[in-house]
Amino acid sequence: MSQDTEVDMKEVELNELEPEKQPMNAASGAAVAVVVSGGAEKNGLVKLKVADDEAEAAAAAKFTGLTKEELLKVAGSPGWVRTRWALLLLFWLGWLGMLAGAVVIIVRAPRCRELPGQRWWHKGALYRIGDLQAFQGGDAGSLAGLKKHLDYLSTLKVKGIVLGPIHQNQKDDVSGTNLEQIDPAFGSKEDFDSLLQSAKKKSIRVILDLTPNYRSPNSWFFPTEIGTVDSMMKNALNFWLQTALDGFQVRDMENLKDASSLLPEWQNITKSFSEDKLLIAGTESSDLQQILHLLESTKDLLLTSSYLSNSSFTGKHAEVLVTQYLNTTGSHWGSWSLSQAGLLTSFVPAQLLRLYQLLLFTLPGTPVFSYGDEIGLEAATLPGQPAKAPAMLWDESSFPNTSGPVSANMTVKGQNGDPVSLLSLFRRLSDLRGKERSLLHGDFHALTSGPDIFSYIRQWDQNERFLVVLNFGGVSRPARLGVSSLPASTSLPARVDMVLSTQPGPGREEGTFLELEHLNLEPHEGLLLRFPYVA
Repeated sequence: MSQDTEVDMKEVELNELEPEKQPMNAASGAAVAVVVSGGAEKNGLVKLKVADDEAEAAAAAKFTGLTKEELLKVAGSPGWVRTRWALLLLFWLGWLGMLAGAVVIIVRAPRCRELPGQRWWHKGALYRIGDLQAFQGGDAGSLAGLKKHLDYLSTLKVKGIVLGPIHQNQKDDVSGTNLEQIDPAFGSKEDFDSLLQSAKKKSIRVILDLTPNYRSPNSWFFPTEIGTVDSMMKNALNFWLQTALDGFQVRDMENLKDASSLLPEWQNITKSFSEDKLLIAGTESSDLQQILHLLESTKDLLLTSSYLSNSSFTGKHAEVLVTQYLNTTGSHWGSWSLSQAGLLTSFVPAQLLRLYQLLLFTLPGTPVFSYGDEIGLEAATLPGQPAKAPAMLWDESSFPNTSGPVSANMTVKGQNGDPVSLLSLFRRLSDLRGKERSLLHGDFHALTSGPDIFSYIRQWDQNERFLVVLNFGGVSRPARLGVSSLPASTSLPARVDMVLSTQPGPGREEGTFLELEHLNLEPHEGLLLRFPYVA
């Protein structure tokens, strides 16, 4: 029997099954094919074939969207045209509105003030080390020994050190003086170059003092030898400028004949090599006219003097000295010190040392200190003897032989870990001076104040403002700050934020808010306060 015949027989057998055993009928109009595999009394696999017309009807019922022609017809209807024009108009009106708003904001916003050109000596304090042996505190002072103290100098945040003189000098003998040769007692040229490289790695600049006859009270030899001295100076400047040296210092300008004509020549040599090289001139004069005469001889000269040492240590006198100097020198960048080489303690009473540190660090100009000023080092002067450079007090072993009491808080080691020490105050002020724009190059505005009070504002553009209030008196005083002398663009807020006090204590913690109307200062107290810029 063939396969087709077998299938047909199975279909017949299925048709002869009893009604209850037949498979369920398909829907009307559908053809049903049943195939049974196996015996006659079993249901088989049912295959349904749906009519073609029903499949076509289902496909026709599925939505396929509008045709291109139908879409174009709808889009061109008057309602949609008006809607599109309305949306387009709203878009351009919104865009023009945002553009106009941006223009108004830009026009009305305060414009940033252009930053002044600044050299490295504008950005922090200078530190004088005139006597290598005294600074190192031992029996011998050397350039190699100074290099070991660079880490300490780095903690002071000073921008440069003024070193020496260290050149060969035979007292009052021009022929025995060589400005290009280092005295072997201090080291060699190789030691000096090594010091320069190590200092550079710590971002400390080095300025060399070239005052010729430094071992004699007559620092510039004799007037008849000025031609020889001038030639020596020019040769020395050209020689040392070939090294990594950052500048020069010359002192005792009041003793140099024709200083106002020689300084410009030396300055030209220095600046012709690089604008980043500095020339410092020093004078013991405290007369403002003599100081101005030297300043007018050359621009960009940094001049140290005894101008502030002429103070009577009252707030009013300090205010007069400072404002007179700033008004007279105008745009000339100044420096602030009490002398060209001496210690603060030689000029300032002990109770005002902290206040003067705050003053020098916050005036517009470069603060210049001598080694030991940061710890209140006192000059070692014996009755009837000339002043001698005091030994730096690194620790208790640095004290000279004495029968008197030795206090650890007079040393670097003793003050180093004390947050309220003079050394800690110096470091804090030096750090602020180097990073706050208002203190770096901000405008200076003196305020009217109560008796013995000197107060002023330092501000730059839209940066935080600083208010300095100094009580020179020995009794507590209310500040009574007056703003009548301030420009229209400057005003004082009702409250200020405490930055530091020269006399830390309760209510003087950093971040404390103080009401200016009720501001009182303790005897000899100085306050550094801050407040935000308000447009």
